[in-house]
Amino acid sequence: MKLFYKVISVVLISYSVFAQDSIKVDKPTVDLSGFVDVYYNYDFSDADNFKTKNFIYNYARHNEFNVNIGLIKASISYQNVYAKLALQAGTYVKDNYGNLNLFNEAYLGVYVDRSRKTSIEAGIMPSYIGFETASSHSNLTATRSLIAENSPYYMTGVKFNHQLSDKIYLSAMFSNGWQRIEKVSKKSLPSFGTQLQYKKSDTETFNWSTFIGDEPVEDFFRTRFFNNLYWDKQWGEKWRTILGFDIGAQKKAEGTDYSSWWGAAFISKYAITKKWETAIRTEYYNDVDNVIVDPTGIIPREFTPFKTFGSSVNLDFLPNSKMKIRTEAKWFNATEPIFKEKRDSFMVVTTMSFEF
Repeated sequence: MKLFYKVISVVLISYSVFAQDSIKVDKPTVDLSGFVDVYYNYDFSDADNFKTKNFIYNYARHNEFNVNIGLIKASISYQNVYAKLALQAGTYVKDNYGNLNLFNEAYLGVYVDRSRKTSIEAGIMPSYIGFETASSHSNLTATRSLIAENSPYYMTGVKFNHQLSDKIYLSAMFSNGWQRIEKVSKKSLPSFGTQLQYKKSDTETFNWSTFIGDEPVEDFFRTRFFNNLYWDKQWGEKWRTILGFDIGAQKKAEGTDYSSWWGAAFISKYAITKKWETAIRTEYYNDVDNVIVDPTGIIPREFTPFKTFGSSVNLDFLPNSKMKIRTEAKWFNATEPIFKEKRDSFMVVTTMSFEF
């Protein structure tokens, strides 16, 4: 009889454990992260202006301490579904998002195959164009290049991703337009873009991104074509270089002719020690018809050819892997006197950023 009770007890305990396991709910996993970037910028060529330049959107306040961007992000995943939700604030946000500036990211994604090589994403997401982002930790320099400042930082729409192989990544996106949360007109068709990325190795990447869509020009919508290419190479443990090139064309407000613009940037970073780094940048931007850049900001608008050469040098101190203190000296030289009736501009920016 005692043996019988022991057997019954074991069976009941086993059943209880099994029952508890069977009713366990598979909960989503949540990962929190964030980024804070504060700065001080002094523009020697335009000391009376509140904002440094009309074509600069990061660290754009003159002679004051401010927050470029403060960001808190939640990454949520459940089986084959994931989501990103990031709230933001700062001067970068005010200059890039207008009144719809609460979300830095807000999108859903789902893997459509078992190997998780193909996914669909929808919502507000980081732009697939360019090699620099709003969070400066991944960038080689403190400030952004002219081609980064004048191409989309974010896009709103539906994106299709596919990892063709270990080295080739493809994506295509239908969006509301060139860095737009909302469409300008419900009558215009969705914009379309693609990305092709080839990782030759862990230290070398080639990228080609495109965009085509209708953008407002005066009282009309005109088709915009755009291409971005860059090459990113890590040379051993200390050297890294990036070479980027943008070119675009857009129909003029009247007639069938096109206006075009292009820009290029070369950046090289060198790690002096584990805590000290330096970087240099050389760049050029050409937008004769002011399709992208309005250099004067005068209302009513005055068209001034924007042909500007730039160079900068960085010195960075890294107290640890999560924090960077950077100082950058930047010089612009334009063919036209767009800097307070001068052709040259010089500024110094110091930033302190922390990511977690």
